[in-house]
Amino acid sequence: MGVLRTPDDRFADLPGYPYPPNYVQVQTRKLDPLRMHYVDAGPKDGPVVLLMHGQPTWSYLYRKVIPVLVDAGLRVVAPDNIGYGRSDKLTDATDYTFVRHVDWLHGLVTALDLRDVTLVAQDWGGPLGLSVLARDEGRFARVVAANTILHTCDPALDGELEWAHHGVGDGRMMLQETLLDYVAFYQRAPKIVPSFFLDAVAGPLPADVLAAYDAPFPDRSYTAGLRQLIALIPLTRNDPGAAIGRDTMAVLERWHKPFLTAYSDGDPATRGWDRVFQRRVPGARGQKHVTITGAGHFVQEQRGEELGRIVADFVAHSS
Repeated sequence: MGVLRTPDDRFADLPGYPYPPNYVQVQTRKLDPLRMHYVDAGPKDGPVVLLMHGQPTWSYLYRKVIPVLVDAGLRVVAPDNIGYGRSDKLTDATDYTFVRHVDWLHGLVTALDLRDVTLVAQDWGGPLGLSVLARDEGRFARVVAANTILHTCDPALDGELEWAHHGVGDGRMMLQETLLDYVAFYQRAPKIVPSFFLDAVAGPLPADVLAAYDAPFPDRSYTAGLRQLIALIPLTRNDPGAAIGRDTMAVLERWHKPFLTAYSDGDPATRGWDRVFQRRVPGARGQKHVTITGAGHFVQEQRGEELGRIVADFVAHSS
């Protein structure tokens, strides 16, 4: 098992990110323990907010959200998924699987003994974070879903989503062409550069901010996880990740604790999933769901302070 650790000097003096590193050892089957990084900010005895990033970002994405939550008296825990940020990076792409990502994140939650957690999930933070919730429901108090999905390939999603991603009848799938282009690009491109995507979707961004998104990946050898996560998007109902997504949705369909959607108005890739969650999750009924205007997929980058206020208010006024 090959493991790389990004040199610490790559993370020196990043704009808006003054947080010292924290680490836990996490475990999954058939691999040695790995070191997982997380930000831990705010009062240690405050209500816990778990901020989950997705692709191709890391906890730096939440740098505008964290101060708002800390000012509200909340304890913020913002992990870097294995393969991202300051966490360990496996060099063999096939060592990354959907279930291992869930194992690693669950390992962090249990190692820190996080309880009464407010989960904030964006992009892959939803499939991974919500799957940890499904595995260990008692640790979670509420959810804020922001520009995320669940990979279920459910035929019932027909007509629900801006980007088609669902089964059709017996043995067929309906998939958005742009989604397939995205998956193919990540597998075929000789070099994957996170800042390219951030700038294209949320830019133009300052050069030092773009450099911060690229900091975890000094060269191509560090990017196996970055590349492989896109290959783990289930494209058929037979994919193991789709089975995980369906199991997770089954838990959410009996989840009565508070569940809020806070999607932006400029993200076709996830548009429609807010309504799916609102309809299927009992805890979402009657909530004051939010549409964040003037932002694309990376809502934390473009409207981070606003998202922080939404989360802080939700924690303060829901039970």
